[in-house]
Amino acid sequence: MADSIMYQEDAFVILETNKPEEFLTPQELLTKLKLIVESQPDDGLPQELAKFSSSQEKAQYLMDNFCELNLAPGEYLQWYVVRLEK
Repeated sequence: MADSIMYQEDAFVILETNKPEEFLTPQELLTKLKLIVESQPDDGLPQELAKFSSSQEKAQYLMDNFCELNLAPGEYLQWYVVRLEK
């Protein structure tokens, strides 16, 4: 049986074109993805998102099922779960 710690989402490391890495909480990442979903044309987003009506649902699906978005030619956003030790 898998250890439950594998499913904890303490934070996400965010990699973005020409920006330093950034650490966000799950809620902060969800907000960032929601803003991106709202600003991108539908044909610039993965086709799987078409089945969702709200930007909140689309952002949640992205966060749970993807780890990268191509925002424009040569521009990207990547996110990875990290566990922060105290």
